[in-house]
Amino acid sequence: MEWLSPYLGEHEEFVFDYLVVNDGSFDNTRKICRDNGYRFLDLPINTGLTSGFRAGMKYAYSHGYDYVIQFDADGQHDPQYLLPMAQSALAEQADIVIGSRFVNAKKKLTMRMIGSNFLAAMINVTAHQKIADPTSGMRLYGRKLIERFAKDDEYSPEPDTVAFAIRQGAKVVEVPVTMAERFGGTSYLSAAKSAMYMMRMGLSILFFQWVRKA
Repeated sequence: MEWLSPYLGEHEEFVFDYLVVNDGSFDNTRKICRDNGYRFLDLPINTGLTSGFRAGMKYAYSHGYDYVIQFDADGQHDPQYLLPMAQSALAEQADIVIGSRFVNAKKKLTMRMIGSNFLAAMINVTAHQKIADPTSGMRLYGRKLIERFAKDDEYSPEPDTVAFAIRQGAKVVEVPVTMAERFGGTSYLSAAKSAMYMMRMGLSILFFQWVRKA
């Protein structure tokens, strides 16, 4: 946690805190957190991204946090962007701030980026807003979205929920960020799973979100 500590505490108009969500991992996360006194939620089994994320949101909602920034633990996300994202949320009264790799940069011609363009097109068609980086996992959520994630089982940290939130009146903005290669862990998405994920998200954005609860 030493790499993150310079960005915690008081910074201008914000006080940054952290919570580690240990989603039933088989590594030493639990021991490291306990030995170092880190604040963490220790889920007894691996519940998956959505349930682990929602557990963190329930914690944030019950403790009265104004913003939550979803932050991966594999080294891809850079904490230097925490303050700009929070400042953007406050200045623009945004409900969601996406840390975007592609505000000022072009996407490479890869299958994953083709899938990203597909999801961006689906969001633009259904929610009438261009999102440059719909699959970014670095997102800030304001208090209204924190409550929805904490209370509504249909809300998940995925692009289809971003599209749905826009349609429900949420203001979504993007802040340019750079992301590094992961230095630990492995992605649960193989090439085949990535293709299925993009297709599932696209279908959800285009069709299924229309029957979701407001």
